[in-house]
Amino acid sequence: MTGFHREAAVAASGNLFAPEADSVSVDTPATSVEVSTETNSAPANRSSSAPFSERVSQTAGLRSRILIAAAAAVVLVFFGAIFYLRQSNVSGSPETYLYLEVGGTLLSFCYAANALVRFRGTHDRTALILAFGFVLSGIIEAVAYFGLDNLLASGPAALAHLPLGWMVSRTLLAVLLLAALAVEKYMPTARQPSKETAGALLVVAVAAYLTSAAFLAAPAAPLAHAQNILSRPWDLLPGVLFLLAAVCFYHRIATNKNAATLYDYTLLAVAALNTVCHASAAFSTRMFDGPFFLAELSKTAGYVVMLSGALLDQARLFDQVRSMAVSDPLTGLANYRRLISVLEAELDRSRRTQRPFSIVLLDMDGLKGINDRYGHLAGSRALVRLGKILRSHSRAIDTAARYGGDEFALILPEAGPEIASRVVSRIRERMAAEVESPALSVSAGVAAFPEDGDTPEKLLGAADRALYGMKKGRGGMQNLARIAACL
Repeated sequence: MTGFHREAAVAASGNLFAPEADSVSVDTPATSVEVSTETNSAPANRSSSAPFSERVSQTAGLRSRILIAAAAAVVLVFFGAIFYLRQSNVSGSPETYLYLEVGGTLLSFCYAANALVRFRGTHDRTALILAFGFVLSGIIEAVAYFGLDNLLASGPAALAHLPLGWMVSRTLLAVLLLAALAVEKYMPTARQPSKETAGALLVVAVAAYLTSAAFLAAPAAPLAHAQNILSRPWDLLPGVLFLLAAVCFYHRIATNKNAATLYDYTLLAVAALNTVCHASAAFSTRMFDGPFFLAELSKTAGYVVMLSGALLDQARLFDQVRSMAVSDPLTGLANYRRLISVLEAELDRSRRTQRPFSIVLLDMDGLKGINDRYGHLAGSRALVRLGKILRSHSRAIDTAARYGGDEFALILPEAGPEIASRVVSRIRERMAAEVESPALSVSAGVAAFPEDGDTPEKLLGAADRALYGMKKGRGGMQNLARIAACL
């Protein structure tokens, strides 16, 4: 095939990367040339013609393999670090241990205070149970500090003993994580917060009693056996419990991914970090060695993640509450409170700059008839439709609000009455062009600063009078049309 013929075939096919046709005819003023080529289906085209479901399954399979490979790499790195720390005799000082313990305890108390605030606002029983759990865990660890001097004075052999406070506090926290999951899933929500608080206290008390009784009833204090690979197998108990909690949190997030919040992901991360903590502690041959301090760092990191996630999610909840306080729940527009606030701010700004602004009041025509004929759901849907139209026809500096009932308002900064009238015309044209039933229409009144008033009351009153003047005129025209139809 010559260069001209190939360019003609490409031009005829319309796609530089498309397969060439069996026969392509190219007409020119001088001659007519027929170019024959072979039909060759490229691999890219075969893949593009594959069913969509097959491509999705292939993508999901690739993602699963990547996740498995990443998890395997993390596990290998973890065990490599553990055996390096164990063989290299890396160790820390008792002072560093105390700093980590005190810092972790303070973080747990801070989270508990935050969780109580969260429960007061959201009645989140998981937060309430974990608040008590972190407080108890912090108290138990704080009490254990006072026995550290006696332990150090007893000699190096005493460092092989597992601190009982460590085992009790860690196992209690793991049990309460699982208990919070069970309460959230199986226990119905009480209508009275006092009953939920009592139920959470009962769960915490039972878990604390069973955990402490199990360790106090042990025939001998747990010891670390340096000659074994798993020097502290007792740490596998809270480790397995935290791992089970991590799996449960992951399953809850995966089954309801759209509703998952940062707080849910935080709980998953905390359970995973505590699993790493006890997996590291299981290889510790004595206190203050490398695996022991890796476990302490993982535990403290869990406290940091828990508090940080709770604070960030609390900020999200505060923003959500602030937004709900100034927006209409049905239409999403600003509510009356926000309207008055913006109107007052715009009056102050316009007085300083000596620039006009306008306010438009709109009233939906025949909302009662829509409710009577189509039902209240259709009436609510009509209000939502009008809200969307107002939002789409507003600039970034404009404020669309629901004034009350079937009345809406639109604040137009730096816009005189002529511009406001054109905005009203566009809104009415957009509503008339809608094909959705029932058909909607609005009446509108415009007031401008400063000619119609210099206070919110005067401007709203002027716009209201203009609105009802328009409604009265339209009502008279409709009555004349009915009389003419009867004649």
